[in-house]
Amino acid sequence: MQTTKEVGNKGENLAKEYLIKKGYNIRDCNWRFGHFEIDIVAENNDYIIFFEIKTRSSTTTVKTPEEFVSKQQQLNIIRAANAYMDKKKCTKEARFDIITIIHTAYKTDIQHIEFAFSPRW
Repeated sequence: MQTTKEVGNKGENLAKEYLIKKGYNIRDCNWRFGHFEIDIVAENNDYIIFFEIKTRSSTTTVKTPEEFVSKQQQLNIIRAANAYMDKKKCTKEARFDIITIIHTAYKTDIQHIEFAFSPRW
């Protein structure tokens, strides 16, 4: 049985592979601002994209992986993203996506939810 951390690390690696195949440029992984963390920061021609990766090793949970990204977690990601944009002097528009991965012994399902959430000004 894998630990939660091992499942999460596997999911982040699968997400990176997926994004590279889709033509995204990976800028940073596990970028931290204080105690906030952004799983993956990538870019395409139009956006800097901040990804939250949610991985499950079972389909028995009632919630879908994206339902585990709480409003508070979204706010924390947005705060960290703002710091990232300032520190790295990014000029592209920011986007917030979620990648959900359900990885079992039999198959791996990856879902990319673009524009999953946004800052509420």
